[in-house]
Amino acid sequence: MWKLQNYLIMNITAIYPGTFDPITNGHSDLVQRASRLFDRVIIGIASNPKKCPLFSLQERIVMAEQVLSDYPNIEVMGFNGLLVDFAQAQQAKVILRGLRAVSDFEYEFQLASMNRRLAPEVESLFLTPAEQHSFVSSTLIREIASLGGDVSAFVHPIVKDELAKKMA
Repeated sequence: MWKLQNYLIMNITAIYPGTFDPITNGHSDLVQRASRLFDRVIIGIASNPKKCPLFSLQERIVMAEQVLSDYPNIEVMGFNGLLVDFAQAQQAKVILRGLRAVSDFEYEFQLASMNRRLAPEVESLFLTPAEQHSFVSSTLIREIASLGGDVSAFVHPIVKDELAKKMA
């Protein structure tokens, strides 16, 4: 950490966790903005078998790596277990979460409070997606794709192709 003209500059690692089943343009929007705010951003892809993901953990990691390959300070990693344990293992000081709508806030607030209790040295930070992505969710993308709808406006072409393969 060093000072430059009264600004405190820190080397901060942030983790943006989620299932990313699949990664959407809304996720990519948050990653792009986070890449400008933090020195290192880890996309932490949770295995989360309780959600019965469409894509395997390895498939989600590969898609995210391909979609986010233009950002040199972004890393993609899979993880199991508690998010705060993963954050501590990566020496992250920030957990980044996206809020699409007011309805997301209550659940995210509960998670942030529990994470703070478990790891008080790790802060939660919330970002909202650009307006054109505020209604996009992985769940909606999977549903549209399963019914033969066009998801090209909501996901990277790589993801669109992978969804088409899964749905075939």
